[in-house]
Amino acid sequence: MQVNGQSECKQCLLNSSDTQYISFDAEGICNYCNYYATKIKELGSWEKRQQSLYDKIYQIRKSGEGKKYDCLLGLSGGIDSSYMAILAHEAGLRPLVIHLDNGWNSDIAVKNIEKICQKFNFELYTYVIDWEEFAGLQKAYLKAGVIDIEVLTDHAIYAILNKLANKFKIKYTLSGFNYETEAIMPKGWTYNKRDFLNINDIRKKYGEGLKFKTYPYVNFYKALYYFWVSKLETFEVLNLIDYNKEAAKKRLITEVGWEDYGGKHYESVFTKFYQSYILPVKFGVDKRRAHLSNQICAGRITKEQAIQTLQTKPFDEDSIKDEMEYILKKFNMTSAEFEKIMQEKPRLHTEFDSDQRLWNRYFKIVKLLKFGK
Repeated sequence: MQVNGQSECKQCLLNSSDTQYISFDAEGICNYCNYYATKIKELGSWEKRQQSLYDKIYQIRKSGEGKKYDCLLGLSGGIDSSYMAILAHEAGLRPLVIHLDNGWNSDIAVKNIEKICQKFNFELYTYVIDWEEFAGLQKAYLKAGVIDIEVLTDHAIYAILNKLANKFKIKYTLSGFNYETEAIMPKGWTYNKRDFLNINDIRKKYGEGLKFKTYPYVNFYKALYYFWVSKLETFEVLNLIDYNKEAAKKRLITEVGWEDYGGKHYESVFTKFYQSYILPVKFGVDKRRAHLSNQICAGRITKEQAIQTLQTKPFDEDSIKDEMEYILKKFNMTSAEFEKIMQEKPRLHTEFDSDQRLWNRYFKIVKLLKFGK
């Protein structure tokens, strides 16, 4: 199917603008939709999923015997992680709740996190990154022109989870990731969140002398240690239940007094601006295509309904100027500097250094050692 000269998936909203990674089968269905169908099939029947859920909860409880906590739970205040807190409480788990404060929390997010921890009597560990340091890293990413600025936040969370798991001898972390709402995401729109060398190279080239002081990171050698020694296992609970985002939202509002943000990952002021303005304006990427495509594959909405939503602008014309003014003020950046960045040609993450070369060398050595036995 051709839309504006681009091949579009017969089932979802993705098209060949993701030129490097998208492909279509003989029926016109894209590889992302087929990936979604494969992952859902692999999860098995609801009976199988329920049994897997019970088994894993038992293992987590067993692993936590004699310890203060039996698992970790990263909490942003968004729907997925907040609903995870309800499920953890119902399962009788004892999570240490982790929150990363990178300076961009919305007031609603702070309130939601407080309400959840108070409601379920969960202990909250908040890691605060020095604002000037984190802002400097984000500005370096903006100047570099790479697409996935959110790598910085996601990598820091990954580092904190592993550090605390190692400290408290915790073997499991609860994840709000689920195939129904997140399986479909074009590879060209994101980057490997664990690639520290990529972060470090961008910092060195565009960070204007910025040094790591409070930013938590996992380099290649730490990653090996965590993999072989800590062995933190991620448990994707939402994949094992009939997860309906709207129903989860209603339950959070009713039982916890949770407040809605109006968009996916909008609990962060920067993430909201990044997804609604920077991505579509600079990179020509509207993440709603992926989010809506997930809902189509899940049978929550029709393609026609998704198209209607996509026909609206990703940002509100009346409020975007105020949002931009707030963002630039926090960054200590002029509108002229920002506009110059927005007009510059995007660059690929792969134009910078990467951990991948170290992993390639590592796996080559492992293969040689196995072959030599």
